[in-house]
Amino acid sequence: MSKPMTKTELVSQLAAEMGTDKKSAAAALDGLAAIVTREVSNGGAVTVPGIGKIHCRARPERQVRNPATGETLTKPADKAVKVVIAKALKDSVNG
Repeated sequence: MSKPMTKTELVSQLAAEMGTDKKSAAAALDGLAAIVTREVSNGGAVTVPGIGKIHCRARPERQVRNPATGETLTKPADKAVKVVIAKALKDSVNG
């Protein structure tokens, strides 16, 4: 398994794909991250074409077990960010 791409490498690749400089590519990437963060934290969802859908899901209060002690605890309700991968991306990875 190869190492994940770093932000610097992603910005370089994005700049080359866009035909622009790294500063503009970094601004575009940061802008996308800010929009997704703002929308999902407000309960919405964002679909990135070709990548997938990012949304927030509420999880109810539940019983969990501490593996070290075996003690059962009640975990309060919280929210989890979920990503549903686009079919086109799944197909390209598996095909």
